[in-house]
Amino acid sequence: MEKKTINMVSRATSVKGQGVGSAYMEQVKLVREGLADKFEVYENARICADITHYHTINPSFFLGKPWRCHKGTSVCYVHFVPETVDNSLNMPKIARTVFYKYMIKFYKSMEHLVVVNPFFKSALEGYGVPRENVTYIPNFVDTEQFHPMSAEKKAAIRRKLGIPEDKFVVLCAGQLQKRKGAFDFIKCAELLPDVQFVWAGGFSFGRMTDGYDELVKVVKDPPHNIKFLGIVDRDVMNKIYNAADVMALLSFEELFPMTILEAMCVNIPILLRDLPIYNDILFDFYYRDEDVEGFVNEIKKLRDDSDYYKKGVENALRGNQFYKKEHVVKMWDDFYTSILK
Repeated sequence: MEKKTINMVSRATSVKGQGVGSAYMEQVKLVREGLADKFEVYENARICADITHYHTINPSFFLGKPWRCHKGTSVCYVHFVPETVDNSLNMPKIARTVFYKYMIKFYKSMEHLVVVNPFFKSALEGYGVPRENVTYIPNFVDTEQFHPMSAEKKAAIRRKLGIPEDKFVVLCAGQLQKRKGAFDFIKCAELLPDVQFVWAGGFSFGRMTDGYDELVKVVKDPPHNIKFLGIVDRDVMNKIYNAADVMALLSFEELFPMTILEAMCVNIPILLRDLPIYNDILFDFYYRDEDVEGFVNEIKKLRDDSDYYKKGVENALRGNQFYKKEHVVKMWDDFYTSILK
């Protein structure tokens, strides 16, 4: 059988330290390796493929779509909607309005959309996108890249980071911005002076980052028990997760953070803000609370109650198993095959 062609079109890796880039690299690798018998995968090729799969919404992609897709079909991976951008970037009101209109126009120009969270099927429908054009396929992380390491290697990583081996370590990985719950994370550190807090991630969008001026001040003069690592290369992140006891992502808004899947691969408990969008994708794989007081209590319990901590590890293991490679590969296979018909 002749292979069908897929052209992955993206600029996701042009900005370091953002989850869209990680999701793009994982998805391309997954399809290349898992569906090699059916599809020939290209990246940003100047061809008219059977399927043109857009991962970012660059204006040049929008303008070039009529040529790229005049023989095949088009797909766009939806990594954000206006609601999730609102509290991420500081833009003038006019620029924000124009960007949101363009975003929705780009999505509507596609024959098919893929969302990483079923919660956003309704959000897109609210913008006039037919529900039948939207398919849910979750993010995926390769366990060959993210996995638990030995106690000896973990101790060596901590020494390199300047963290005592006996410290309880709470990690957040992601862009350093207000929407990610950065200020609540800092407050938790101030209330738990004997716990080590680490933030892996920086200002991927520079001064456009929401809360930039306030956060820069904290980074320059942080509390004694917080380490800000800045933007960390993805091939180093497995070590950072292994140096932690807990992954705490206190975001106010998310879609399906890659960092949660990565931390689950390492088998450490996950602590998140209690958001409705997690209900259909993370089920009971994580601990949750609503505010700083609740987060502090959860961290204390994870530190002091070995049974509670063990349960958190088991939850992460189940989450990792749920999103195993074979299941997600089949979802992409079914989807690509169906849209070709």
